[in-house]
Amino acid sequence: MKNTKVAAIQMASGSNREANLLEAARLLREAAQAGARLAVLPESFDLMARTDAERAAAAEVDGVGPVQDFLAAQARKHGLWLVGGTIPLRSDEPGRAYASCLVFDPRGQRAARYDKIHLFDVSLSASGEEYRESATTVPGDTPVTVETELGCVGLAVCYDLRFPELFHRLRCQGAELFVLPSAFTAVTGQAHWSVLLRARAIENLSYMIAAAQGGFHVSGRETYGHSQIIDTWGNVLASRAGGAGVVVADIDLAQQRRIRGQFPTLEHHRLAMPAVTETL
Repeated sequence: MKNTKVAAIQMASGSNREANLLEAARLLREAAQAGARLAVLPESFDLMARTDAERAAAAEVDGVGPVQDFLAAQARKHGLWLVGGTIPLRSDEPGRAYASCLVFDPRGQRAARYDKIHLFDVSLSASGEEYRESATTVPGDTPVTVETELGCVGLAVCYDLRFPELFHRLRCQGAELFVLPSAFTAVTGQAHWSVLLRARAIENLSYMIAAAQGGFHVSGRETYGHSQIIDTWGNVLASRAGGAGVVVADIDLAQQRRIRGQFPTLEHHRLAMPAVTETL
């Protein structure tokens, strides 16, 4: 199998959805021109709203809506496997939507939907920031992989990165590369982003394609950026610090399979993940 180019798209999305889609289209065109066969958009690429409630209110019906139409058209136009970051999709709960990562094949057909499982309910004393994602987001409950001619892709989103059991499950489902649309905060990103990305790649002997928001947003939030593509051995193949742009690198699944043959870590697992009750 020859090397394949993949791309992580970095954005600094705002509250104007039309402007965000125009920027995403420009960056996807750049990725396609660079030879990428798979491109990953960041979390909330379509809308970094002023409030979480505003974002939830902009949710589309599953299978119907301009953002979903945009993703299908872009995948078809460029002949790409396209991982559509996350967009809000309606739930049955008033005021709450799913944070859904949609995958489209090169014909523009939807191939997978993953609803973000782990929600960011965190207080950051260093910056005074407080997040309650669960107030407006319904969590998913199912790990998702999608088979492509590039390899088996495991889907995760942002805060999922802190939960290694999800990535182990995806690996057990056959994942050879992980994609991670994200909008990490500047504070947590500086502390943990790169080391967690490399750890998840190394633990699972898998490629990691992490597409991030990177900049300042109308809500007052600052996101960390530093989109990266990381190989099976934990090497950072390409990255971008801040601002909008495209990160492109070659992946070599034949080499990955050789490494996995030398380090058959799945066969070495002895402990199941226990349920944990934490007292604060």
